[in-house]
Amino acid sequence: MSDSQDYYSILGVSRDATPEQIKKAYRTLALKYHPDRNPDDKEAEEKFKDVNNAYQVLSDPKKRAQYDQLGHEAFTHGGGFGGASVDPMDIFSQFFSGGGFGGFDLGDLFGGGGRRRSRNAATRGDDLLYNLEIDFEDAVFGVKKTITIPHTESCPRCHGNGAEPGTEKRACPKCHGSGQQTISQGFFTMSQPCRNCRGTGFILDKPCRDCHGRGAVDKQKKIEVRVPAGIDTGARLRVSGEGNAGENGGPSGDLYVAIGVRPHDLFRRDGLNIYCDVPVTFATAALGGKVTVPTVTGPGEITIPAGTQSGTNFRLRGQGMPNIQGGSRGDEYVRLLVQVPVDLTDEQKRLLQEFVQGGEERKQNPKIREFLDKAGRWVNDK
Repeated sequence: MSDSQDYYSILGVSRDATPEQIKKAYRTLALKYHPDRNPDDKEAEEKFKDVNNAYQVLSDPKKRAQYDQLGHEAFTHGGGFGGASVDPMDIFSQFFSGGGFGGFDLGDLFGGGGRRRSRNAATRGDDLLYNLEIDFEDAVFGVKKTITIPHTESCPRCHGNGAEPGTEKRACPKCHGSGQQTISQGFFTMSQPCRNCRGTGFILDKPCRDCHGRGAVDKQKKIEVRVPAGIDTGARLRVSGEGNAGENGGPSGDLYVAIGVRPHDLFRRDGLNIYCDVPVTFATAALGGKVTVPTVTGPGEITIPAGTQSGTNFRLRGQGMPNIQGGSRGDEYVRLLVQVPVDLTDEQKRLLQEFVQGGEERKQNPKIREFLDKAGRWVNDK
C-alpha cells in the first residue's frame, strides 16, 4: 500500500463516514477481492490485505481517532496501536461470522469451514407438516382423527448408531472426527468437508444392513390427533416428538397438523359467529308466526312479527362456535329471505289483483312509500 493512500480512500468513503457506511464498504470490497474469487491474482490479494487493514483501523473508534489525528504515523513508529501483525482472514472471519453480513459464516460464503458445529453432535430431528381437512361439524364439536404419516425413526437394529451390530463406528483418521479438513491457500486457511468420511466425522467398518449406515429408517406411523372444538381453517396443532428421528442421539422433531375446514351447505362462519339464510313464505312474513330454523346443535325456533321484511336478521345467542380458548360461545344470525309465490291458481291471482287495484299494496309497504317519496320525480316523469 502506498503511504499516500489513506484508509478512507482504500474503502472509498469520506472522512466523516458513519460506522455503518464503513462496514458496508468493507463488506463489498472484501468480497470483491477475496482470493477465492480471484485465484492466482496477486494484485487482488494485495488489495484484499489493504482493505482489511483499513477496516481494522476505521472500525475501531479509538484507533480511528488516532489515525485521524496522526495518520499512518500513529502506527508505523510504534505509537498508538501499531506494531502488531494482523492476519486479514481473521478480520474477514470475525466480520462475516459475527453477523456483519446477515450472520453468514465464512464457510457458508466460500464452501469452506469457518466455525462449524461438530458433525458428531446430537442433532434434533426435522419437524413434519401434515394437512388435515375436517368437516364443519367436526370444527364445532371437536373430533379425534387417526392419520398416517411417513417419517424416520431411529433404526432398531443399530439403535441409531449406523454400524452393523458387532462392528465399530470409528472416528475418521483423516479429520480425527471433526468432519472437516483444513487446507491452506496462499496466505489464508480454510476448511472443507472431509473427503474420507464425507463430512460425517466417522468411519463404519460395516454399515447396518437395515438403515445402510443412516442410523434411521423410513416408516409409516398412525397417530391419533385430537382436534379441539372451535378450531378454524389455518390453525396448526403441534404433536410433540412425532417428527423425524434425531441424529447421534438427538431428540425427534415435532409434527404440525395444519387444519382446513370444509364449507357447509347451510352455515357460514365469521370468527365465533355462524350465519344462516332461511327462506319463509310471503304469508308468514306478512302475518307473522313461528319459524323453525337450523342451528349447529339442532332445530331452533324464532318468532317473527307481522310485516317482517326480507333480509331481516334474527340473533340466537350462544348458538355459534365454541371459543377454542375458553370463554363465551358465539351467536348464530338467521337472515330471513321472503319468497315470492309461484304457480298461483286463478283464484289466488284474482285476489292479489284486487289487493293491488285497491291501492292497498303500496299503503302497506313502508319501504315502497319511502322510496317513492325520494324517487318520485324520476319514476313519475316521462
